[in-house]
Amino acid sequence: MIQILKSFSITLTFCFFSIPTFSQQPVPEKPRILISTDIGGTDPDDNQSMAHLLMYSDLFDIEGLVSSPSYGSGSTAEIFRMIDLYEKDLPQLLKHSSGFPKPDDLRQVTKQGRKGNAPYRGITTSTEGSDWIIRCAKKVDARPLWVLVWGGLEDVAQALHDAPEIQENIRLYWIGGPNKKWSANSYAYIAANFPDLWMIEVNSSYYGFFSNNQQPDVIKTTDYFERHIQGAGHLGEDFKSYYNGEIKMGDTPSLLYLMHGNPDDPMGESWGGSFEPISRSARVVFDRMTTHADTVAFCSVIEFRLKGPEIKAAPDSIVFWMEVPYGKSTQTWPGYYLGDGNYSIHYAPKQAEILKYQFTSEIPSFPKGAGELVVSNRWPGKPNETDYLLGSNWYSDSSDPEKYDGKLQGGKTILKWRNDILMDWAKRWEWLRVD
Repeated sequence: MIQILKSFSITLTFCFFSIPTFSQQPVPEKPRILISTDIGGTDPDDNQSMAHLLMYSDLFDIEGLVSSPSYGSGSTAEIFRMIDLYEKDLPQLLKHSSGFPKPDDLRQVTKQGRKGNAPYRGITTSTEGSDWIIRCAKKVDARPLWVLVWGGLEDVAQALHDAPEIQENIRLYWIGGPNKKWSANSYAYIAANFPDLWMIEVNSSYYGFFSNNQQPDVIKTTDYFERHIQGAGHLGEDFKSYYNGEIKMGDTPSLLYLMHGNPDDPMGESWGGSFEPISRSARVVFDRMTTHADTVAFCSVIEFRLKGPEIKAAPDSIVFWMEVPYGKSTQTWPGYYLGDGNYSIHYAPKQAEILKYQFTSEIPSFPKGAGELVVSNRWPGKPNETDYLLGSNWYSDSSDPEKYDGKLQGGKTILKWRNDILMDWAKRWEWLRVD
């Protein structure tokens, strides 16, 4: 197997430098995948990514579709609705490939995970979704189980807690960034307790897929619907419901990574990006209000530790709030009581900014106050003594300045393939047009 992969890598390198477009080659074996998604929540890009997945489902062994909404009202009902659309379009798809899964088989592996983000510990109790992750991970198969996470990490963290041995059988590709902000507690749990997990943590590269910052394109995400999707099947009709048809699909790079390239080599070229190993995950601990003189990297886990009055509350109880201005509104993030007068909160800023915040609570004598932080746009930034130390199989966005897409770290590693990706997809949209 090692020799096969070496030969494949040599072939892949030759193709990359010899052919200007469609230069990546299909992966050497059909991947086993499990999708964890917050579809149906506040961001409809998961619906776009689900349409893409279903239209390419002949290329994968789909073993799980888990609804894991760390924020919003996502549920399995939305996954089932998308499968219903796929079922209507399936006769057209089967004219071109016999490998598409049966709709009922997809319904059978659709499971409900945790609704809402995890408390400070990062874990709670098992769910149907986390149990299904364990079951799939323990299945006897020479191939690893690729867990593609489009939302929060709550169900993955719970599965690892309940069956830590599965880390040997799974590989994660996680769309972090904003999802890390919502899922900071579960991320902190995984980074602290499973540093040897095989993980691709994508905090910014995926933006390159829809940034439109590029040199002149064959096609743009803004007019792709009119040129290639409109009038193409039931999935095409539904696609207009999300961003008026404009391509976002921020979670799709996880699938693209397994479609073209060598998934055993995160540092190589692939449609889903090119990454670099990281030996630490940025974590900064403050026991005070911060000021403009304090700087952290975007997507760092910021941990505030506050000392206040001892109260009668169970550990992990929400007892205070971190309020952060967000546009014309304010986002509120829960803070927790750890016992013995100790209070704490995890927060992960998703982008470079001047972060302003204030702590509020109804507890008398709680250390309320306001502060600010400078957030830089290079992850994981300078080393901190409190960083999570990682093993040899944790990868993240390329820090090479030449691979930035504007301010987006690693963005060009995906942007460079976008025309190839969208033109390939356009062929499948044509499949859905009734003759």
